[in-house]
Formats: sequence, C-alpha cells, structure tokens
Amino acid sequence: MANPTIPKGAVLHGAESHPRTVEPVVLILTIALSVLGAFIGLHLITTLGISANTAVIGALVAMLVGRIPLNQLRKMRSIHRQNLVQSAISGATFAAANSLLVPIAVPFLIGRRDLVWPMLAGAAIGLAVDAWVLFRVFDSKLYPAKSTWPAGVAAAETMIAGDEGGRKAALLGLSGLVGFAGSFVKIAGAALPFSAAGVALIGNIWALAMFGTGLGFRQYAQEWFGVDLNAMYIPHGMMVGAGLVALIQALVLLFRRDRGKPAPEPSPEAEAAAPGLADDAPGVDARGLRRALGEGYVLFALGAVVVALLGGLIGHFSVPALIGWCLLAGFAALVHELIVGLAAMHSGWFPAFAVTLIFLVLGLVIGFPTVPLALFVAYVAATGPAFADMGYDFKAGWIVRQGGVPHRLVERAGRKQQYIAGLVGFAVALIVVALVWQSYFDSGQIPPVAKVYADTVRHGLTDTSMLVNILLWAIPGAAIQLIGGPNRQMGVLLATGLLILTPYACWFVFGALAFRIVWSRVRGKDKAANELNLFGAGLIAGSSVTDVSRIVKG
Repeated sequence: MANPTIPKGAVLHGAESHPRTVEPVVLILTIALSVLGAFIGLHLITTLGISANTAVIGALVAMLVGRIPLNQLRKMRSIHRQNLVQSAISGATFAAANSLLVPIAVPFLIGRRDLVWPMLAGAAIGLAVDAWVLFRVFDSKLYPAKSTWPAGVAAAETMIAGDEGGRKAALLGLSGLVGFAGSFVKIAGAALPFSAAGVALIGNIWALAMFGTGLGFRQYAQEWFGVDLNAMYIPHGMMVGAGLVALIQALVLLFRRDRGKPAPEPSPEAEAAAPGLADDAPGVDARGLRRALGEGYVLFALGAVVVALLGGLIGHFSVPALIGWCLLAGFAALVHELIVGLAAMHSGWFPAFAVTLIFLVLGLVIGFPTVPLALFVAYVAATGPAFADMGYDFKAGWIVRQGGVPHRLVERAGRKQQYIAGLVGFAVALIVVALVWQSYFDSGQIPPVAKVYADTVRHGLTDTSMLVNILLWAIPGAAIQLIGGPNRQMGVLLATGLLILTPYACWFVFGALAFRIVWSRVRGKDKAANELNLFGAGLIAGSSVTDVSRIVKG
C-alpha cells in the first residue's frame, strides 16, 4: 500500500519522468476504452438525451488491468498512467455524443443529408480547436487549476483512494455507494440527483448557492407562481446578460497588463521548502491567455470557412456576407466554449444546449437562410462540452501530480500527455461516428437536442415577444454577474440552474451546503474540507457510474 502522506507526484522528477500516452500498454488500453466510451456516449445521447462522464469508469478499469499479474500490465498500477486512460475515455464519450453526433444531426433533420459529411469535418475542426484552446488556457486567471472542476476532483480522488486504500478508500467507497444506489431511487418518476450534493460539497459556496436557487425556481416557478420560466425565455435572458458580463470580465483579465514580469519558476530553495507543490501564481499569464484566445478565434473562424466552403454557402451569400458569417461563427464558437467552460468549472454542469439556442436565436434575428443557419448552429454546438470535459481531466491530473519536482515542468509535461491522450480519444470518436451515423439516423436514433435545433431552424421566430423577454431578463442576469465578480460567476451559475430541469436537485444542493457549513465548524476548516472533498467526489463518481449503467437498461 502506498504511503498516504506522500503526494502522488513525488515519484516524478523532471519532465521526462512522466509516463507517455504512446507507451504500448497505455495506447492499446486507451484506444480500447475510447471505443467503449464513444459507444456509451452515442447510446446515452440518442436514448436519454444526456452524456455521462466516463472518467471514473476508465480509471477503475485501468486499476483492474494493473492488478493482472503480467509484466507489462503491471505498469497500469501507476496512477499517472491511469490518469491518461481516464482522460481518453471521457474525451471520447463527450466528443462522439455532444461534439460530433449532435452537430451532424442538424443538417440531416432539415433534409440535407448531403451536408452531413461537410458538417462532420467542421465539427471535427471545432472539437480539435476546442481542446487546443483549453490546453493553452488551463491554469490561467480565467480558468484556474485551483478552481472547483468537480468531476476532475472525483476522478482524482478515485484514483488516489484506489492507490492508497485504507480510510480514504473506505470513505470514497461508502460515498460512491451512496451516490450509485441513491441515484436509482426515484420520487414521482425522477431519479434523485446525488451528484448535485457532491458538487455542493466541493465548489464555491456563493456560486453554488446561486446555482441551487436557479434549480429551485426552475422546478417550482410554475407550481408556486404559475409562471413557466422556459416558455417565457427568462433563463435564456439571464444567461445572455450574465454571459455578456462574464465575457467583459474575461476581456478585462485578458487586457489587464501583468504587473512586472511573469512569475518566475520556483527557486531551488523554494522547491526544497515545499517540494513539488503548486504555488499561488497561475501557470498561464495574461499575455499567454490573450494569445491563446486570439489564436483560438482565428482557428475557429478558419474552421467556419471550411464549413462554409464544403457546405456550399457561397450560393446563399455574397462574398462580404459570407465573410461576415464566418467571422460571426468563429466568435460564437469561442464565446460558447468560454461560457460553457465557466459554468462547468464551478457547477459540474455545462448548459451547452441553452447557450447554443441563444446563438440560434441570434442567427434568426440576423435573418440567416435555413441552410446557413443550420450549419451555423451545428458548428457552435460542436464546441463547449469537450472543452469542459478536458478541464475536468486536467484538474484530475493537476491533483495527482502534486509533489512532482520541479512542479511546473512536471505539470506541463503531464498535461501535455493528457492532451495527447484526449486527442487519441477524439480520433477514435471521429472514426466511430463516421462509421455508424448512417445506421443510427436511418433507424431514428437521433439526439433530442438536435431535433430542437432543427425544428427551430425550420420554423423560425413565431413570437417576437421572446426577444423582448430575453432582453428584459438580461438586465438582472448582468447585474448579478457584475456583483458576484469573475471568481464567483454568480450570474452564470444562476442562469445555469434556471436552464436545467433536474427535479429535487435544489434541495440536494442546499442540504449539502448546510451540512458543509456545520461540518466545517465541527471538524475545523482544513480537516472538514479534505473530508467533504472526498465524500463529494464519491457521490459524483457513484452517480456517473449510475448514468453509464443506464446503457444496460436501455
């Protein structure tokens, strides 16, 4: 049994010491589990309309493989190799379902089967740029490694508990069992959302209090006040306002000049005092963040050009209008991933559907014709989920690499290997979707969210009061986001809660927050934080296993 007092990254000395994705045993297991993850994602998105985080599944399988008494397989006992595998399977799951199948279903549903292949090419480009941008901006002031990233904490704690055993494994196993079994319990036909309680035990209290408030209003507004929030587009308006302010706050971070020079690498004396532990300075400075997002926008715009040319949009637009379409599509893709990433970082949920719908409404207001509008919304929909999921993976890696020396070099090397593992998962997902989409669509297995996009594209704006409501409710959304500031993201989290109809999730969030406050006073802040993080991670992990197990029932 490993010594639980030694950080998991202590075995890493120098960048070259980190395991590599291309090691034969790692690569073979990565590809095999990525195929599994891709099919899990396709099944869930077409039958239940959701995707599940399969990172914990990948980590558990890698642990089991590492216990097979064969020489090469024993290498999988390394927590850092397990981390590479979990990065790939979760990436393949979200890539296949959210980033590839949903976008290509939109042109299919409007009767343009001939545009599926061009859209698949465009979605693949959007997916690749999505991951590249996250690789460049993770551990910046905008997306700090020290932030919550709940599913990443769950994956990391699962791997650590499996490596250490003892009390930590017992507590994680108990909470995982509660999350797994509890998610099968239903009230009025709705499964209990134990993952919501897990997130509330880990994340920022203010942000999650707003998230819980949003969840509560979404569930009970019609029953208590006779108001259908979704029909009035109130959540969408809140997200527009909060999202715009969040974008401005992000721009402030981008263009705020760093005082002095970028933070230097820790000195040998500092490493000796606290070997391999992360310092408070972000790994990506403001200049690096500006460059990454600027280059990301250019790449998204170029991807839009590919979609426009392959999709034959030159026949729908003049050259200036076509250029404008490409520039707007690139901007929408970038903003979409930023907002989805912020929500996922704090809450564990990413409202990709709702944010995409907002840009769809924007396209309707501008007056895009049917085909350009369908390709526009499909391209935007390809971004966001993979960005958020890779953030979870990087968070898990950041946790398990604590103790590596020198920390920043080890962290960069490990994150690069996770990025490569994610790309392997994406490649597998692309191949799987390319091979099976025709059989899925011909048999009627189409993601429900894609049907909403396609129906909206075909029928357009039937009620102009929708725009008035969106603009009206953007005002309080913007105000709340401004008050909370960029660290709490209160407006974005409130809007996220309003957009998600998950019965009883609000009570689990508020109950967990209350327990968290009480437990912190009983046990002390630091000790309580460690215990609550572990218990919350177990609830999330158990709930994610429940989500995946539904594929058997389905």
